[in-house]
Amino acid sequence: MLDGPTPKHAQLREILRRLAEHELPPGSPVPSERELAARYGVSRLTVREAIGQLVADGLLTRARGRGTFTARPRVEAQLYLESFTEDMRQRGMEPGTVVLAAEERVPPPATAHALALSPGEPAYWLERLRTADGTPISVERGWYGPRLLPGLLRHDLTGSLYGLLAQEYGVVLDSGRQTVWAETADPATARSLDVRPGSPLLAFRRVASAHGEPVEDMTSWYRGDLYQVTMQLDRNVPGSGPHPAQGGSR
Repeated sequence: MLDGPTPKHAQLREILRRLAEHELPPGSPVPSERELAARYGVSRLTVREAIGQLVADGLLTRARGRGTFTARPRVEAQLYLESFTEDMRQRGMEPGTVVLAAEERVPPPATAHALALSPGEPAYWLERLRTADGTPISVERGWYGPRLLPGLLRHDLTGSLYGLLAQEYGVVLDSGRQTVWAETADPATARSLDVRPGSPLLAFRRVASAHGEPVEDMTSWYRGDLYQVTMQLDRNVPGSGPHPAQGGSR
């Protein structure tokens, strides 16, 4: 560390940037604030400021109660109707699933309307944690109409749900409407995803059908530090991007 016009936190930031980009593989622990302060002869406040800037840049990530790590590459997603399992395998990652809840109960009115259910008619409620190479990526909470899927909860729900629907029921989801928004993690979702409460998430609500029959009303919350979405936009093709109702994006 040199005395001069460049602040020490900026010097340390660049040292840690080189470490994260060229020396440590993704997911590796970074030395603690105390170790870095002693190694480079700076205060812990200076270390905290340098690390905070790299967290904001997406090169480092903080794990609650465990320390600071080099960030893993974000999963790149295209918006199309495909299962999480298929998506991760195409990327060369091993998908995993933990079933957090599976039961039959009466859905809220908005879901009953989306699934064309009668008032008071029960549906299947399913909550699952999805992982990629062992890292928590998303929490899914969804409702499934019982008419096409009798006995759904008796099956193994830890694999591809879309694959299960196709193999066991001959139901192939072929169309859907999806809404995306930003949200912060509530305490329960944060625990499942191993992030701090209030961490940024991408939320997706999908209502999907098979041959015009509504089957699924599911919302997924994805970790904002590990997941991003890319959309192909073409001004010459109506409906190819998120254009306002009056046309034209900007």
